[in-house]
Amino acid sequence: MIKKINSDWIFHLRNEWGKPYFQKLKNFLNREYKKYICFPEKKNIFSSLNHCPFQKVKVVILGQDPYYKKNQADGLSFSVPNGISFPPSLRNIFIEVNNSFNRKELLPSNGSLIGWAKQGVLLLNSILTVREGFPGSHKDKGWEIFTEKIIQIISNKKKNIVFLLWGKYAIKKASVINFYNEHYILKASHPSPFSANISFFGSKHFLKTNQFLHKKGKKTICWYNKN
Repeated sequence: MIKKINSDWIFHLRNEWGKPYFQKLKNFLNREYKKYICFPEKKNIFSSLNHCPFQKVKVVILGQDPYYKKNQADGLSFSVPNGISFPPSLRNIFIEVNNSFNRKELLPSNGSLIGWAKQGVLLLNSILTVREGFPGSHKDKGWEIFTEKIIQIISNKKKNIVFLLWGKYAIKKASVINFYNEHYILKASHPSPFSANISFFGSKHFLKTNQFLHKKGKKTICWYNKN
């Protein structure tokens, strides 16, 4: 499992592999994937890290756990493989992209966000796996410790990173972000249909992200999903 992570993340996370919590997590995952259908596929568990190496990270979008229905989870938060119908939260994300730039465009042809990841957007779920049909089924098994460490590493070793925190769960992670490194934290309600109207729609987080990156001399993100 560890071998499927690119080399720079292997280096930055090297102190985690031998810790008791990670060993317990690996044992749990081996049992789960043998006994049940789990998502994403094993080869895609670390896709968020593999498509966005540490050195390229400019933006972090934090999700909770993967989609729990067949064929949806691809290892990137909110993303789905090409050819799969958009889940409601992802559809709302694309709507807000258009809102951010005052563009009245149709939804993109596919819901894969690999194109964002390749530009430096780390699409990180707090929990990286799930059992089919049971959201939150891999909660409190060790993933939260691991992914919080990722946030801390980015926060402590990089400067001027944009953190997009959507929903109460993600917003709690603001407490582990090192504010001394001049990061930009944007908060809003979750893009789920149950909460998007509270503060996600109209937040213009995608525009604000690009304005900040431009100000800091970094290349902005093309949010129009060109893989």
